[in-house]
Amino acid sequence: MQKEYKTVYAGGEGEIIEKKSRFIATVRPVESEEEALAFIEEMRKKYWDARHNCYVYSVGMNREATRCSDDGEPSGTAGRPMLDVILGQDIYNVAVVVTRYFGGVLLGTGGLVRAYSLAVQTGLAASTVITKKLGISLKVETDYSGIGKIQYIAGENGLPILDSEYTDKVILHLLVPEDQVQQVKKHITEGTSGRASMEKIKDVYFADVNGETKIWEC
Repeated sequence: MQKEYKTVYAGGEGEIIEKKSRFIATVRPVESEEEALAFIEEMRKKYWDARHNCYVYSVGMNREATRCSDDGEPSGTAGRPMLDVILGQDIYNVAVVVTRYFGGVLLGTGGLVRAYSLAVQTGLAASTVITKKLGISLKVETDYSGIGKIQYIAGENGLPILDSEYTDKVILHLLVPEDQVQQVKKHITEGTSGRASMEKIKDVYFADVNGETKIWEC
């Protein structure tokens, strides 16, 4: 598993005008090639009267399914420049369709490359792009004398408390970034004088989305 990667949380739409031609970029997060192809077909139906619906998608942590299409534009002037933007920004699990309504003025090879590249950049700027980081759900079990110290350690390290149980003992589930696990365990052991037991429950990815921590199972 990658320790972190960039992806699209919420897609968006951007538009540019280049010599009277409209370029509309629609961005969508996708988890499979089937999802990407369904999105492309959706855009083709929506913009059925457009001259071109060029696309790019990249799915998988090793970019196992990565494709692009010029859709009738001169070879290498649309799909590849669109892919170069995705690769350049290092974004995974994303699909982009750039729809062109021809304005009657030829742009030339260089003009098309610039227009399709800028359209994708504009679409991504209108989307919510996040960085997912690898972490774990850590189960911490202690007595009531240790709860205050664990809450303090969680607060000091910015560790969200995912869940809590209060019975004859206290159980907290903490979200801990993968690169902080050993340090956090050490602090909890020292802070509770060894009265806390800890167990990794599962690996998760997490990200900050508009100031809120979101979590995904790996």
